[in-house]
Amino acid sequence: MNSMVVPEDDDGRGKVPVPADVQDAIRTLIRWAGDDPQREGLLDTPKRVARAWKEYCSGYAEDPAYHLSRRFEEVGGYNELVLLKDIPFQSHCEHHMAPIIGKAHIAYMPRDSVVGISKLARVLHAYARRLQIQERLTAEVAQCIWDNLQPHGVAVVIEASHACMTARGVRTPGVGMVTSRLLGCFLDDSRSRKEVMSLMGY
Repeated sequence: MNSMVVPEDDDGRGKVPVPADVQDAIRTLIRWAGDDPQREGLLDTPKRVARAWKEYCSGYAEDPAYHLSRRFEEVGGYNELVLLKDIPFQSHCEHHMAPIIGKAHIAYMPRDSVVGISKLARVLHAYARRLQIQERLTAEVAQCIWDNLQPHGVAVVIEASHACMTARGVRTPGVGMVTSRLLGCFLDDSRSRKEVMSLMGY
């Protein structure tokens, strides 16, 4: 079998083909913003921008639930809180397509099995790499874990800064937004809720 030579991008990875109409759309935006898409520094910008957005939105091609499909039941009787803190993430707001940069805390109370901790971060990134609002991102991560692990409880708290507010519009830097979604015992039992929120730093 003949091997295919894939041309590489600036970062060493294979290039993603960019349709002409996508490049034209980006040139139109550059022109509308007031610059000349034909000047030297902008000649390759349409391809670079398109490939960047393909990467930013790679979560559309990913099933977050897949990351929770492999579970472990041999946990030595462990049935207490599992918490992954300070998971960094980047997303883009669906209203202005501006960056959302933040961190998430994800916890669950296992029932019969646990999942590799990296999988919690993978679930977060799969949803974050789509056009989002923070409220929906928080709810989607929590619901995915709830539906697929069927634990006693799930708690997700996300803190983020939104460039659509800090870099444009009201232009108020240094402002952070916090959202949370609690399910199961973390919602129904005040002691469990207090424990998880305290461990998250709230």
